[in-house]
Amino acid sequence: MNVTLLIPARYGSSRFPGKPLAPINGKPMIQHVYERAALAKGLTAIYVATDDERIKNTVEGFGGKVVMTDENAASGTDRINDAITQLGLKDDDLVINVQGDQPLIDPISIEQLIKLFELHPGEFSMATLGYQITKMNELDDPNHVKVVFDNNHNALYFSRARIPFGRDTAEYPVYKHIGIYAYTRAFISTFAKLPLGRLEELEKLEQLRALEHGHKIKVAITTFNSPEVDTPEDIRICEQLLAVE
Repeated sequence: MNVTLLIPARYGSSRFPGKPLAPINGKPMIQHVYERAALAKGLTAIYVATDDERIKNTVEGFGGKVVMTDENAASGTDRINDAITQLGLKDDDLVINVQGDQPLIDPISIEQLIKLFELHPGEFSMATLGYQITKMNELDDPNHVKVVFDNNHNALYFSRARIPFGRDTAEYPVYKHIGIYAYTRAFISTFAKLPLGRLEELEKLEQLRALEHGHKIKVAITTFNSPEVDTPEDIRICEQLLAVE
């Protein structure tokens, strides 16, 4: 099974322009993501998918590979679809999508998703990760997306709100969605053609589009948190966490 890992990265961001190039301990964030992801076993290739020459030059400067995508891509999935089309991937090839703002991604988490597809070929076309929340301040923080799943670990819903809501107790596990995806090349093409979902529009969560149209998303539980960088303040948090690794 060919496994291509793609890191979509764009320069423009309303809250944090130039985020992929923000230095973390003297190294651009996109380099942290690339180098950590590249440690995962089972990868055939790894690329940064971007439409920005500054990001392209930075990635190539540290020896990484880049695929240039359409600057008018409407979403991250459209950017991924553009990249895999250019790369000529086959329908049954596996694609791993790691966001360019996850500088603490653990390679074992990536390997978990690859293993899912190896152990359950043909049972599903998309998978992602969940992590049990341990910090109480994350429970009601809309920037930390939550996920609930059935007894077979198929996602039931993703939300920025706390789900499930314990009516009579506050002592129960709540899982945060770790925004790493694995899917077949064929499914990405299908997903990119689906119309915008009503719930997707409300929550601003693209993965809900798949659920709204009846597609399964398998959820693997990881023991590795992967905090995302949304604001300049998050850079300091990442530097502190890197210091204790």
